[in-house]
Amino acid sequence: MALKNMKACAAIALSAAMVMSMAACGTSDTADSSASGSSSSTAGFDVSGVKKDADIAKMLPDSVTKDGKLSVGMDTSYAPAEFLAEDGKTPVGFDVDIAKALANVFGLEADPETSNFDSIIPSVGSKYDIGISSFTITPERMEAVDFVSMFKAGSTWVVKKGNPNKVDTSSLCGLKIAVQIGTTQEDEVNEAQEQCKADGKQDIQILSNKLQTDVTTNVATGKADVFYADSPVAGYAISQTDGTLEALGEDVGVTKEAVAIKKGDSDTAKAVQAALQKLMDDGTYAKILKHWGVESGAIDKAEINPTDLS
Repeated sequence: MALKNMKACAAIALSAAMVMSMAACGTSDTADSSASGSSSSTAGFDVSGVKKDADIAKMLPDSVTKDGKLSVGMDTSYAPAEFLAEDGKTPVGFDVDIAKALANVFGLEADPETSNFDSIIPSVGSKYDIGISSFTITPERMEAVDFVSMFKAGSTWVVKKGNPNKVDTSSLCGLKIAVQIGTTQEDEVNEAQEQCKADGKQDIQILSNKLQTDVTTNVATGKADVFYADSPVAGYAISQTDGTLEALGEDVGVTKEAVAIKKGDSDTAKAVQAALQKLMDDGTYAKILKHWGVESGAIDKAEINPTDLS
């Protein structure tokens, strides 16, 4: 999920005042230091070896190919999927590398563009050719866009080290919970809030933020008791806090994430499916995920609007 103006490693490391270890950009899996040179590097995987596939490229409609670019909406506050490098302006992450590889298959120049997460889906097909921003496939989102599956992830609760506020995720009423706006985690917490009201219990104080970095900061500074986010993102954020944060319990709700495509644009959907499947079959996709240490989220089949989301 993507957002602007975060300096240095701030897209995942929050800020210097956050008592962060800025040296490493780890993940929820074991980072592959051989692929990146160092697990602390934010350099992406080199996809220059991915060449144009003429048969797949010609599947794309002129509306996508006419400017020679593949514009991709993404929220660059969501490391390790999509975030900003040390220069504060260059998108990096495994979603970014996948987007670049897809563009190479199409013979286009990748153009990842930073946007607020909740504005990407409404802009796919107009402002952006596609959206790649850790989009969990949901029935509601499938009413707005078509999807091509590309990854799988669960959700993770994160608290301060030692869980000083004794957070129990089976009893959320009365807690201060930080979430990112427009995410499935925000939806789940809002549903829990309604249940608290129905049961006559204390309200949840929901701190909804546009930036995932702000979500993480709220817990690290004690403003919130717990945050809830995609598992790879939560693991990555924890790795940046030098022992300040920890995961609470096991990952929950593992489901597929996908590329978002304009609803009804079957040509683009079929082209993206073919290109992504090619990257899966030739090993590029697996190498990208391993580079970022998130290979546990790999899937082996790119599907348009899959019915099995597990």
